[in-house]
Amino acid sequence: MSEKWARTLLAAYRLAGAAAFPLVGPYVAWRATKGKEDPNRRYERSGYAGKPRPDGPLIWAHAASVGETIAIVPLVESILGLGVNIVLTTGTVTSAQVAEERLGDSIIHQFVPLDLRPAITRFLNHWQPDLAIIAESEIWPMTIMELGGRRIPQVLVNGRLSERSFASWQKRRYIAEALFENLSHVVAQSEADAERFEALGARPVTVSGNLKVDTVPPPVDERALHSIARQLSLRPTWAAVSTHEGEERMAAEIHRMLRSRHPGLLTIIVPRHPERAAALAAEFAAMGLRVVLRSSGDRVRSDTDILLGDTIGEMGLYLRLTEIAFVGRSLTSEGGQNPLEPAMLKTAVLAGRNVQNFREAYQRLIDSGAAKLVADRDMLAGAVNFLLINDGTRRKMMAAGTATVDEMRGALSKTLKALEPFIHPLIVKARLKGTR
Repeated sequence: MSEKWARTLLAAYRLAGAAAFPLVGPYVAWRATKGKEDPNRRYERSGYAGKPRPDGPLIWAHAASVGETIAIVPLVESILGLGVNIVLTTGTVTSAQVAEERLGDSIIHQFVPLDLRPAITRFLNHWQPDLAIIAESEIWPMTIMELGGRRIPQVLVNGRLSERSFASWQKRRYIAEALFENLSHVVAQSEADAERFEALGARPVTVSGNLKVDTVPPPVDERALHSIARQLSLRPTWAAVSTHEGEERMAAEIHRMLRSRHPGLLTIIVPRHPERAAALAAEFAAMGLRVVLRSSGDRVRSDTDILLGDTIGEMGLYLRLTEIAFVGRSLTSEGGQNPLEPAMLKTAVLAGRNVQNFREAYQRLIDSGAAKLVADRDMLAGAVNFLLINDGTRRKMMAAGTATVDEMRGALSKTLKALEPFIHPLIVKARLKGTR
């Protein structure tokens, strides 16, 4: 494919998006019925602003979902401390709730407009950002082209490009180059990510490490933690967190396999998508297991088999209730989920082998003895059983996890350094405006 054809295809994408725009309303309304959109704010997906633009310089920061939102919270807080306004967009209802919990009114939150020219144009016309900061791997062609056309600097932070995504972009190399040339800077998570971005035409590219390492441990309601911990007493526990379809049933089956060996065993299951909790509870009950949904407020009794974490923003609670955590999307799905929060909170980390999206973090944890990968359900059951029995091994893994996370820190300062040439002029502009 030639450069000319690439630009022709991008132009066709722009036209197709404009033609499809009348369908946005019904599409978003349908998603709202599924709980995937906030029904009271769905107009924001068409680019309509929910709030007025503040005076002075403004940065548009975007984080797709919960993980990306948590990762950039310290970065956003650091920028706010410099006196620059931020409108933060996210793509999911749960990430919006996390933004509210972590940042409150210090930022303006909006749901990200769909990658269609009318929506992006309306959004940019209202907010008129001076800089766009995009987290991780959010490559939206129309958004990138519209920002580039307006000469608004756009920086990709905590940049990540999996092997699969890289291979896909390589097949469309000229399209990648036509898009990535609009990026003013890419701050990549790892050397491997940096090499992939450079191979696709991004310039300049620097390496920061993973911003997720520089976050604080997820918060917890101390009263809730004390209450549930008292209900558990000295019961043995393990957790399966950020699980995807199929992994919850595996965890329930492992519970049935191990409860005779570990009397009083409690399994904590926290699905990545809590809206699936009701169906999961019914499935576990059909397996003869006693389930308590966290959202019900019911007590965890001595005969409770599974505590089902169906609430948002309480990962800090669930992880503090155990010393063993299996991190999902790694056995029945591919990609993996972030293992750093469990490591921060002193748990021995287990996962399947499909952890491509967090390969470097897992490698560091494995090398230090903080994490172990398993091939299937039976191997996971064996690992959980071994760690429940062997206190010394479990505690060594827990200690290694916190030490490894501490060694990996530093991404925030490197990212701020990369952003300094873009943010400093905005600070000067804000100060000059304030002296008039």
